[in-house]
Amino acid sequence: MSTRREFLLSASVAAAGLALAPLARAAADPLGVLGHVPSPGPGSLMTRAIPSSGERLPVIGAGTSGSYEVAPGSAEFEALKETIRIFFEGGGRVIDTAPNYSNAEQVLGALLEEGGWRDRCFLATKLAAGDRATMEAQWKASLRNLRTDRVELLQVHNMRAWEVGLPFARELKEQGLVKYIGFTHASNAEHARMEQLMREQKPDFIQVNYSVMAPDAARSLLPAARDQGVAVLINRAFNDGKLFARVADQPLPGWAPEVGVDSWAQMFLKFAISHPAVTAVIPATGKPHRQADNLKAGTGPLLDQAQRDELVRMFA
Repeated sequence: MSTRREFLLSASVAAAGLALAPLARAAADPLGVLGHVPSPGPGSLMTRAIPSSGERLPVIGAGTSGSYEVAPGSAEFEALKETIRIFFEGGGRVIDTAPNYSNAEQVLGALLEEGGWRDRCFLATKLAAGDRATMEAQWKASLRNLRTDRVELLQVHNMRAWEVGLPFARELKEQGLVKYIGFTHASNAEHARMEQLMREQKPDFIQVNYSVMAPDAARSLLPAARDQGVAVLINRAFNDGKLFARVADQPLPGWAPEVGVDSWAQMFLKFAISHPAVTAVIPATGKPHRQADNLKAGTGPLLDQAQRDELVRMFA
């Protein structure tokens, strides 16, 4: 079975020189640590406004689940140093993490401090507990692990104990320790409950799953978020990697060059950000060449409705 690395290499054979060189190096260097991978120039990413404030965010962010759960000092950790450099130098800002992603918060905190990236980062983490006392302890631990005194976005993870978590998050916002609040989920089965809670509680953000293979959020939830003035982060844009197995040996649509796409990863990410309600998508990677590829999805034309519909039919 082909890997995403192979998809990137095959899709980029005809690409212009800047994209071709890093991908070729990646073939001999799976972790991407032997060479210096160029990144898109600063400011090249398109941005979207957070409805509650007007602050603009780049449409391509980063997640940390899995990819940042590595041992400090390991080869994977060294690769993350280059990955996060490419992210910020390429214009990225939003990084999403959680206290229940093993040691991801600690690794991210170390990388932000070592690289001097904290002030560039729109840092998002979560409350992932069932009671107030545990949430308070978790919040203090998150600040220590992330090596910061505040976060930009605090989310109630999977809407768990939201009756406790949202009031606590609002208190932290009032204290100036949190800039925005919201809640998350990654299951189609929870979209109706998320929409109802969003309408009732008026958060700044929601985070939800949305992809060519799981487009249900576009039916009601995403339009409702736009109507309610709620920012949207998209998770699982690659369906936990399952989409890459589906496109093994499958060419990109003939119109891909028209929207500046030369890899399936870019196509899947561009599908997500092409919905007008979406603020940013947060794919996780620990590989520098994949990070550079992901960022390219945030440049060039967006997909129109007919193109998005065609992709949904392809993966139905």
